[in-house]
Amino acid sequence: MAFRFSLSLRDIEELLLERGVVVTYETIRCWCAKFGAGFAQCAKAVRRKPGSTWHLDEMFVTLRGEPHLLWRAVDEHGAELDVLVQKRRDKAAAKRFFRRLLHSNPVPRKIVTDQLRSYSAAKADIRELAPVKHVFVKAAARVNNRAENGHQPTRRRERQMCGFRDARRTQAFLSCFGPIRQHFALPRHRMNAARHRAILKERLGTWHGWAVSASIETVI
Repeated sequence: MAFRFSLSLRDIEELLLERGVVVTYETIRCWCAKFGAGFAQCAKAVRRKPGSTWHLDEMFVTLRGEPHLLWRAVDEHGAELDVLVQKRRDKAAAKRFFRRLLHSNPVPRKIVTDQLRSYSAAKADIRELAPVKHVFVKAAARVNNRAENGHQPTRRRERQMCGFRDARRTQAFLSCFGPIRQHFALPRHRMNAARHRAILKERLGTWHGWAVSASIETVI
């Protein structure tokens, strides 16, 4: 529930209490840490194959009063490829993010970024990405950059959680939050209500299957 809905851990504690389950919000935090990564991997496994275009962007987040950069990459379909929390916005940081992306995604056909020079400098140093077409867009114009829209759910969760605090925990949470949220984020404008309910029930059934599998593995 913490990854699926905009709820605080204390909200979930109260919802479970109403259903007769007595746990503390710290226990729920431990559940998220233990099972979140596995659910995120399952969500990635069942979604469509990543597209051939990377849209990259970064946003500022404040962790315990210090500014950090949250780097995000999405494909042309809006599916989140990866996120990375870093303190800097330089060539080394961009290079680190590129290598992280290549570790779990095929080499793209095209990369779309804003005019931050760190991207082009880092891309030139990575052999696999050197021949890839690189398109620059104006950050202020938000032209054809799906990564900008990808920041919006994170901003909503940031407000709901009264800000992020620890870089390691923020990285762990957002790495799970993106794939799990998108597993349930259906294009409602492209389907009628009946089809939306049918697909949502199907995905909820898949989610319950993951939860049962995780429970069995825990018991074993």
